[in-house]
Amino acid sequence: MHPALALPLKRALGALALLAASAALHAQALPPGVRLGMTAGELQAAALPGLERVPRPQRLTGGLAGSWRAAPMAVAGLSFEPVFYFAEGTLRRMEWVADADARPDLGAAAFADLVAWGRSAFGPELGSNDPGSAYAAWVQADTDIYAQRTSDPRHASVRLVYKVRQVRDASEL
Repeated sequence: MHPALALPLKRALGALALLAASAALHAQALPPGVRLGMTAGELQAAALPGLERVPRPQRLTGGLAGSWRAAPMAVAGLSFEPVFYFAEGTLRRMEWVADADARPDLGAAAFADLVAWGRSAFGPELGSNDPGSAYAAWVQADTDIYAQRTSDPRHASVRLVYKVRQVRDASEL
């Protein structure tokens, strides 16, 4: 390659990398106007694309119900569906979930992108890798954030979760 072309090409590739990273960052951040602790009415007012009630909400411990979902978004080649979980009238958890069954890598690239994004947004993660699963977690103020990948060939998935941090004292253990 001609030396006069090398520097502009490096700059262009660097700009493309930054653009791709910022697109990935936007995809994993809470949607604009959404914050944990808001009510369902406030969530509706945030005007999220495709926001709709879930006909049969998934129920989790602590009274959480995944009662709202928004339009899917693509991240690292997977289609992630955002689901909003409420308890006691407030948003306590938001998760993006993608099936990775059809991917040759069972979602490994998408999980790696999420972990790289988490490191840049929140710093080093607390992580684990076991046969069939991987996990990376961060804490930011009163929020727990984690990425999880299950790679069981019968059902592979990748998820990113934001949830209200629950701190318990010794009397609750």
